[in-house]
Amino acid sequence: MSENKLPLDHKKRKEKTLLLCQSAIIAALYVALTFVFAPISFGVVQVRIAEALTILPIFTPAGISGLTVGCLLGNFLGGGVPMDVLFGTLATLLGAIGTYLLRKKHPLLGTIPPIVANTLIIPFVLKYAYGESLSIPIIMLTVGAGEILSCGVLGGLLALALKKRPGIFPSEKKQ
Repeated sequence: MSENKLPLDHKKRKEKTLLLCQSAIIAALYVALTFVFAPISFGVVQVRIAEALTILPIFTPAGISGLTVGCLLGNFLGGGVPMDVLFGTLATLLGAIGTYLLRKKHPLLGTIPPIVANTLIIPFVLKYAYGESLSIPIIMLTVGAGEILSCGVLGGLLALALKKRPGIFPSEKKQ
């Protein structure tokens, strides 16, 4: 091997390790917040505080996998039925990808994809997996309101705070 190749390999390994660690920390935070605030994290009327973290893909691509794994574990360990674990995780994954795609825009725009994904997907889970008696439009209103509070308000505040402190996420590129 040439001497020039070693530093590049080392740099790539270091970056991959950093992203894996960030992802694991984000997943752990998501699960912890879901259970600390368990009384309001589940159900038709929910404000899942952990959803404020859905803004993190703006700052690191590790946010996508971290949020997805965190949601999967939170729903599974929280006693969710398989449909909830699958589609709840899918909603979070889609929201995280959407946030990542909007990372170069204003940070508050990054709050929109998780709000939309959860508002459109979770009501069907609640209706058909848990037999919720309310109509889909009403469930969309309750889930949407909770997502606006958790993703929009709390996530927006988190995004603005993180924007003022560049470098918190070492993989963050200067834009």
